[in-house]
Amino acid sequence: MTAKRKLAIASDHAGFILKEFLKSNLSDVEWIDKGPASTDRVDYPDYAVKVASAVVDGTVELGVLVCGSGIGMCISANKINGIRAAVVESETSARLSRAHNDANVLCIGARLIAPDYAKDIVQTWLKTPFEGGRHADRVRKITNLEKK
Repeated sequence: MTAKRKLAIASDHAGFILKEFLKSNLSDVEWIDKGPASTDRVDYPDYAVKVASAVVDGTVELGVLVCGSGIGMCISANKINGIRAAVVESETSARLSRAHNDANVLCIGARLIAPDYAKDIVQTWLKTPFEGGRHADRVRKITNLEKK
């Protein structure tokens, strides 16, 4: 039996219900929940950094962030060196974000994506490997931008 992939997940208040749905409906993943614990108002940058930090320090393999649109979480996570976060609204963009960009944090908008489709998006993202090749050169260029 293979070990479950360890992923960090967090949301803001707008994404809390979808975060809990994903945790409950994707049981083939070991979720490390970085919060929050309710729908009480919180600020998404505080939770984006928790997931991004866990990815960068190797505590988890990948991260998932959920807010109203996915945009605020994505902007915040991408401020952390080593993070390649992508806002994804389809299975195609999920696949391409992994295959071409080696995205290590997936951002989803709870106000834009139905729960069952969000689950499909996460599953697609998780099963898609990075293609490397010419894409690896581009990811290296992104990494070099962080050093400037």
